[in-house]
Amino acid sequence: MQIIEGIQSAAGFNFAIVVSKYHDFVTERLQTGAVAALEKAGVRPDAITIVRVPGAFELPIAARHAAESGEFSAVICLGCLIRGATPHFEFIASAVTHGLTAAAGDTGVPITFGVLTTNSVEEALERAGEGPSNKGWEAAAAAVEMAVVVSVLVERGE
Repeated sequence: MQIIEGIQSAAGFNFAIVVSKYHDFVTERLQTGAVAALEKAGVRPDAITIVRVPGAFELPIAARHAAESGEFSAVICLGCLIRGATPHFEFIASAVTHGLTAAAGDTGVPITFGVLTTNSVEEALERAGEGPSNKGWEAAAAAVEMAVVVSVLVERGE
């Protein structure tokens, strides 16, 4: 039996972090967590490209273009949706999820989901704290593992 599994070491890989500017008091913290996770995994600062987009709805198109560029081993998407009094939250959350899933499937490039979907500002801030529990960190850690997995599979021709 063979097991192919990602590791938390990504020296030599390039990453894009696509970040929503909407609710930047949260998304900047997610970005800080993602960068910290990448640096911990051995990614050089010059191997990280940050792409800022207006809101979460714009994440899929930017992620798709980043993936299609061939420049990145994985794309990390960060955003923050906070539920309001209208169904807008559900429409945007669904569109972003489906858009990112389609972009990853169509391009074959790992695209990770670091988009918070919370009921309140307080919940969002709790998920954007310092350290490995930061959801930006978690999305970056998943991107590192998937970049390694995909690299191994591509090398094997699978």
